[in-house]
Amino acid sequence: MKIEVWSDFVCPFCYIGKRRLEEALQETGFAGRAEVEFKSFELDPNSPKTSDKSMYEVLAEKYGQSVEAAKQMTVGVAEQAKTVGLDYNFDAMKPANTLDAHRLVKWASEQGKAKEANELLLHAYFIEAKEIGKHDVLLDLIESLGLSREEAEKVLKSDAYLTEVRLDIARAGQIGVRGVPFFVLNDKYAISGAQPLESFVSALNKVAEEEGISPAQ
Repeated sequence: MKIEVWSDFVCPFCYIGKRRLEEALQETGFAGRAEVEFKSFELDPNSPKTSDKSMYEVLAEKYGQSVEAAKQMTVGVAEQAKTVGLDYNFDAMKPANTLDAHRLVKWASEQGKAKEANELLLHAYFIEAKEIGKHDVLLDLIESLGLSREEAEKVLKSDAYLTEVRLDIARAGQIGVRGVPFFVLNDKYAISGAQPLESFVSALNKVAEEEGISPAQ
C-alpha cells in the first residue's frame, strides 16, 4: 500500500495528521505493509526565512485581530495536538520559510532518512520551537541524524532539489490540493486534513479490501 502525504513543517495540523495516520496503520496492522512518502508543500512561500515576530503577532496581522485573539485561536489546535501526544509550544514559536527545509529533506531521503528527517523537522518546530528557516539550525538537525553536515551545507548553498520540491507542489495543484495535510492512498482515495482516527482506519481498510492487501501477521 502506497500513501503519499503532502505537508509542510510549519503546518500544525500536518503533525497531528501524521500521528493519526501512524496510529491508524498500527491499529489496522498495516504499519509494516505501507510505503509512506512525504511530499513538499509550502503554506506560505512568501514567509521570511526568519522573523522577530511571535506566532501570535503574525496570526493577528494575517486575520486582522488582536494578539490576544490570535492566541486564543491556537488553544484548540494545541488541545488537538495533545490528543496524539504532542505538546505544541506556540508561545515560543516563530514563523519560518520552509523551502530550504523541504530541499534538505529531499536530500536526506536519498540517504535513507526520509522518515527520520520529516519527524525531526516537525518536532523541532512545534515542540522545540526551533527556527527551521535558519541554515545553522537545519544543519544541526540533519547532523543529529548522522548525516554529513558538509554535504548538507552544499545542498543549502545551491539550488539542489528545488525542482523536486516544485514538482511536488505542482502535482498537488493538479490533483486539487487546497490545503495540507493531504493524504492519497494507492492513487485512489484521498483524505484532506487531520481527520479523526476512525477516518484513517476506514480508508485504510477500504483500500486494503479492494486491493486484496492483508495486514501484517
